[in-house]
Amino acid sequence: MKNTINIQNAELANAVFFILLAFVSMFMVLIFFFYFSRKKIVQIEVDKKNLEIEHQKKLLNAVLMTQEEERKRIAQDLHDDISSKLNVVSLNSYLLKTPNLNETELVEITNNIIDLTQKALENSRRIAHDLFPPVLEKFGLQAGIEELAEEFNSTKKVNVVFNNTIDFEFFSADKHLHIFRILQELLNNSLRHGKATTISIQFSTLENQNSCIYIDNGVGFDSSDIENKKGLGMQNIESRINFIGGTYSIQSKPNEGVKIIFNFK
Repeated sequence: MKNTINIQNAELANAVFFILLAFVSMFMVLIFFFYFSRKKIVQIEVDKKNLEIEHQKKLLNAVLMTQEEERKRIAQDLHDDISSKLNVVSLNSYLLKTPNLNETELVEITNNIIDLTQKALENSRRIAHDLFPPVLEKFGLQAGIEELAEEFNSTKKVNVVFNNTIDFEFFSADKHLHIFRILQELLNNSLRHGKATTISIQFSTLENQNSCIYIDNGVGFDSSDIENKKGLGMQNIESRINFIGGTYSIQSKPNEGVKIIFNFK
């Protein structure tokens, strides 16, 4: 009888031991599962952040490259349009010291100096306008876009239609400038690369979200091909949209123009 009880106790102890061992094993498996799952989730988040950082680096690089190209263009404009004209003015000024000039020669040299000086002044105003359009500072974004549209319409190559239901007055000066530069870049792309003849720019507010719908009838491109979105111009546009806390989308097909929507606060 005693042996039977001892055997039963031993079997019960073994059963309890194996049950505990099974629970411990399951617990350890769960610990390892959650550990590696968490590690994988953390790694995914790290990879995601690294991609975001890399994307931001590319956008920043695009901005820096654009700024560098702008500096080069301004330097070239200063050299070609102003410095060269002032050099000729200087030469004409020396000619005034030439002895025995008759009245006709004197008038001709003087007119050359006045004409070249006037052109140099006009070019300096244009360069200053490109750096920061005075109309933005004086009258704001609405007037700035209207003037920009008028400048393109005056070329007779394209018809730009601008409509707006947003009150830009409460936007910061930085936001005014970024939106202006975005449209300036889009218009230049439509005319230079897209060969567009009609462009529509529509600003509106829907559900507390400001949006701009930009449409042209140019040659278009395959917007599903990511390589078409990597141009310096588009990267510069994207970086400016990011600066104003916005998002954007592009719809385009070959020979069907371009539709770009960017939303901002």
